[in-house]
Amino acid sequence: MPGIKILPPDLRNKIAAGEVVERPASVVKELVENSIDAGSTDIRIDVLYGGKRLIRVSDNGAGMDREDALLCFERHSTSKLSTEDDLFNIRTMGFRGEALPSIASVSKVRLVTTVKGSHSGVSIEMSGGEVKEIKDSPALGTTIEIRDLFFNTPARRKFLKSNSTEIYHIIDTVTKEALSHWKIAFRLTTDYKETVDIPLSSSPRERIMQIYGEEFLAGLTEINAVAAGIKMTAFVTRDDNFRNMKSHQFIFINRRPVKDQSLSHATYKAYEGIIPHDRHPVFFLFLDINPRDVDFNVHPTKREVRFGDKESVYRFVHTHIRESVKSERSEYTKQFLDLPPKDFPQQNLGTYAPATPFPFGGQESGISENLDLAYKTTLPFIYLGETFVALSGKGGLTLIDHHAAHERILYEQFVKGVNLNPHRLLFPRQLKLSHREYRVILDNGDLLKDFGIEAEDFGHESVVVRSLPEALSKADMAGILSDIASCIMKGIAPDKSLREALAARIACHRSVRGREILNQEELSSLLLDLENTDHPDQCPHGRPTRIFLSLDDLKKMFKRK
Repeated sequence: MPGIKILPPDLRNKIAAGEVVERPASVVKELVENSIDAGSTDIRIDVLYGGKRLIRVSDNGAGMDREDALLCFERHSTSKLSTEDDLFNIRTMGFRGEALPSIASVSKVRLVTTVKGSHSGVSIEMSGGEVKEIKDSPALGTTIEIRDLFFNTPARRKFLKSNSTEIYHIIDTVTKEALSHWKIAFRLTTDYKETVDIPLSSSPRERIMQIYGEEFLAGLTEINAVAAGIKMTAFVTRDDNFRNMKSHQFIFINRRPVKDQSLSHATYKAYEGIIPHDRHPVFFLFLDINPRDVDFNVHPTKREVRFGDKESVYRFVHTHIRESVKSERSEYTKQFLDLPPKDFPQQNLGTYAPATPFPFGGQESGISENLDLAYKTTLPFIYLGETFVALSGKGGLTLIDHHAAHERILYEQFVKGVNLNPHRLLFPRQLKLSHREYRVILDNGDLLKDFGIEAEDFGHESVVVRSLPEALSKADMAGILSDIASCIMKGIAPDKSLREALAARIACHRSVRGREILNQEELSSLLLDLENTDHPDQCPHGRPTRIFLSLDDLKKMFKRK
């Protein structure tokens, strides 16, 4: 008896659906991209129960006639490919004709569509991939409803997460599509509540501002570059606006959101020597590449790409971001390159201290990414670079990372809930967040209060911060709330509590930053507070806060012993 057999069509469709439809957000992505390809300028998405009960996508696009409406549910039916050559010249979001039949095979579908300019339309109802009803139904554009996702594959349905988690993924999907298609308006309602409302815009800059707000946009530098076959518009971290998590990193190739480790590495590489090893840049990379030089037919969900010349794309991205970073860094380091007055006594040069630290050996044309030996008058210590302090005592030399030390102090204050000294703000701070972060912050208001942060809903993805602990009075609150939301959504390690994880994130934000030079009183207070912590030798992430070198250690280094 033969052991090989042909799988029945319904089983083949369900297997194919597993490749394309991972969760409700996958359905939203495929349907929204169909609307984009149809030339829509207004797309509305409605979901119920995290998309498990209903996903409805309506648009004002070109629509379909009766024949095309029926054909679109056949496997590998598409209007976007005709020949093999077209496969290597992809200019649309979808092209393989897999999405609709795959979705239809594991759900109940109703499609209502009308060709633009026509007065007659068609309605098609299906269940599990089988047509149940076809009738005339005039409409504007196309509306497609997906009900009871995975109703006939309960094994798949049980792996779906909570409604709130699935909604977060849907919001993330809509946000990515909105970022790369800024000339389209997007509206999302979840359980009959307006969640996202983004009007059409004129540029990626305006779209980023619509979603994240002016304060967020102010922390980014815009880069525009063109080379043979490649055009890039990028918005990357300005100055030291780094984050604790990789929550705001986007890459779009020909308007398609993708993941690409090579381009991510190129961006990180551009900040080499500047970004702390535990911090992450914010970046939005919009690249337009000749479709013949990029292959989107790599992954079933088209989230990965393959470049014809990977190295040249890598160099292009890295070079232009690096040049922007270096140019901005040069402006910053100019303040450290002022020489003392000509009539200043040369014998006192070792103790001369201008308004900002004086780096010995600086070159006018160079970029000092690690400023050398910054001396301050009247202080019994010296700064080595921007973050390290060297002081003598206790029979040797102690090197302190003042950022890590301050981080340990604040971390224990937040974990224990001591010395927070929360106070009401005279002028409450209004902050705009991304749609997903906004929902998470509102859902976890009581947890924020434990850290002395009182945030209220202000509507339109904005919150008003009315109370803060003393340590956060000058902090980047938008960045802190963003990291808190990302940490909650990402989950925590099994050996830590959520409170500990959030305390580490908050402490890292407010701890002494690299460019802040402490005076003697501030440093003495820092050292005293560090001694009073439970674990003074390590920051919350496990890095050392201080290193002690005894006189014996120093003698061994100089081979005196």
